[in-house]
Amino acid sequence: MSKRVSNEKAVVVFSGGQDSTTCLFWALERYREVEAVTFNYGQRHKLELACAADIAAELGVRHYVLDMSLLGQLAPNALTRSDIAIEQKEGELPSTFVDGRNLLFLSFAAILAKQIGARHVVTGVCETDFSGYPDCRDVFIKSLNVTLNLSMDYNFVIETPLMWLNKAETWALADELGAFDFVRNKTLTCYNGVVADGCGECPACKLRCNGLEEFVAGRAAAEGEAG
Repeated sequence: MSKRVSNEKAVVVFSGGQDSTTCLFWALERYREVEAVTFNYGQRHKLELACAADIAAELGVRHYVLDMSLLGQLAPNALTRSDIAIEQKEGELPSTFVDGRNLLFLSFAAILAKQIGARHVVTGVCETDFSGYPDCRDVFIKSLNVTLNLSMDYNFVIETPLMWLNKAETWALADELGAFDFVRNKTLTCYNGVVADGCGECPACKLRCNGLEEFVAGRAAAEGEAG
């Protein structure tokens, strides 16, 4: 992996999960300076905020936490309300979908980016394994990118290094970045608030675990052929 291909500055939208942590390592490889922003939107598991802060501190990345708690009040969902079950009914969005989340997160990340002189906003959204979330689609990101540029008369680039990767390929990218063990052991993806490999039962854990198993099996097969 080539180092520091850009002398510019980037802001990473950062939750402390597998995807955003992989994106943080990806950005650190490429940009002269990287800062991270985490959003407190009333999520059920405050451990997510602590996990993000710990990772940023360990990697020496300046870290902002912005209060977006109004979002949880406006858009009740399974990630902010313990009385809403984590489920996906046929023909409906998952109960974990938060209306407007990526729209607001990326907008506020862009506002922050402009204030600190960053032109790049990095996010871990993905259309390959996106659970049906409409605000993870490439067409939405491209549309918002144009809107943000026009709204602030400032040329942002929203970077989406995971957009076309499945979970196994995301694990492979973390491995390529030398961050596989870090991402596996120190990130929080689980909807039930369990760090590392998680509870193993929620949709986020199943997606992460299936991708991990596929990656590990593929790597073992490749090593066997090489041997």
